[in-house]
Amino acid sequence: MPVRRLTPLDAEAFRALRLEALRTAPTAFGRAWEEEAGKPLSWFGATLERAAVFAAEDDGGRLLGMLAYEGDAMLKRRHIGHLWGMYVREEARGQGLGGALIAACIAHARGQVSVLQLMVGEANPGARRLYGAAGFTLYGTEAASLRVDGVEAVTLLMAMRLD
Repeated sequence: MPVRRLTPLDAEAFRALRLEALRTAPTAFGRAWEEEAGKPLSWFGATLERAAVFAAEDDGGRLLGMLAYEGDAMLKRRHIGHLWGMYVREEARGQGLGGALIAACIAHARGQVSVLQLMVGEANPGARRLYGAAGFTLYGTEAASLRVDGVEAVTLLMAMRLD
């Protein structure tokens, strides 16, 4: 399944996949479905202009998974890039899409930043293994980083050097 960078013309499909991700896996994302569901389509288009969002799609062009890359905007942190928003639809899991999305983001970031960072839930061992296999290592934890339905979650901080 091909992986490509989304453009603002993909805003509607991106919005649908993003909202599905937030709805079906609320503990995997810092943002809540309620925060983004009411945003206009133009907001999702602006996100696609600001961030490099890579997506895998089926032969019919339906988005099956996504991962975003964004460079840090602060002057002293411009050497750092961030991966966020990883999601692969249930029916497409186990086919290597996650690894392909990570590889696309790493290739895009190489030459722009020297460090990639990401956050992953401690309760998501599959994602942790996937990031570890790509070369990310644990550098810290954030206790009680999210609270979903009264339950607090621990987030692991992972990084990879590109230089």
